[in-house]
Amino acid sequence: MYSSLGNPKHTIEIIQKHKFNFQKKFGQNFLIDTHVLDKIIAAARITKEDCVVEIGPGIGTMTQYLAECGGCVVAVEIDANLLPILEETLKDYPNVRVINNDILKVDMNQLIREYNNGRPVKVVANLPYYITTPIIMGLFESKAPIDNITVMVQKEVAQRMQAGPGSKDYGALSLAVQYYAEAYIVANVPPNCFIPRPNVGSAVIRLTRYLEPPIQVDEPRLMFRLIRASFNQRRKTLQNSLNNSPEVSFSKEAIMAAIESLGMPPSVRGEALTLEQFGLLANYFSRYA
Repeated sequence: MYSSLGNPKHTIEIIQKHKFNFQKKFGQNFLIDTHVLDKIIAAARITKEDCVVEIGPGIGTMTQYLAECGGCVVAVEIDANLLPILEETLKDYPNVRVINNDILKVDMNQLIREYNNGRPVKVVANLPYYITTPIIMGLFESKAPIDNITVMVQKEVAQRMQAGPGSKDYGALSLAVQYYAEAYIVANVPPNCFIPRPNVGSAVIRLTRYLEPPIQVDEPRLMFRLIRASFNQRRKTLQNSLNNSPEVSFSKEAIMAAIESLGMPPSVRGEALTLEQFGLLANYFSRYA
């Protein structure tokens, strides 16, 4: 039986009981909508065979849902003031372990080796908006064996993760996420689904990790340098962006030749290139420049 913590009344009661004060520096907004909780659980495809890593459990609302559905749950919470609340709300769930740490400082591979017992690993989180990108990219770049990541993020960020070439939301984050995973927006979530209410809309997005990247790149780090350089000044042509970037050290002639190798005109902008084309650009530089 799922908990009643998703009910705003019960959330307020436990916050008041423990005299908890929201910490703006941690970007704390607690989810109080059971329909959204159900959608997150369904989207993450949690089963009893899974080990779930939850980032930022808060008062344990979603943690209880995860514990009901998953084999084990490892909840990483940075705010020590929430530990007494979690001790109370999770006391009936022996399959939950709470770790008081900053997820950006956690060795994800070590954590998984310690807790998953060979189970598939899924990450679920209601992420603080100000560190969404570092957390998600840190998870991908750790190369930890994660099946999927289902997270609540700012709506605008979710749209950027899923965006394609030529759209206003398309950029370096879109390409970075899509190199590692298939992005799918599960639901849009209005501010009134949280305590306290954030100033912007949110969205739940599922990132299903690719077993192998969708493109073959000789030097992925070079590709990401080219991508960052291309979008740092997105109004400029790709040629000018690469010429002027401190991250790119190729000659003007090599840059022109690389763009020509894609069959693109010199006036093309970075926002017009697909992930595959950025991969081809990187391969050109690593092989011929």
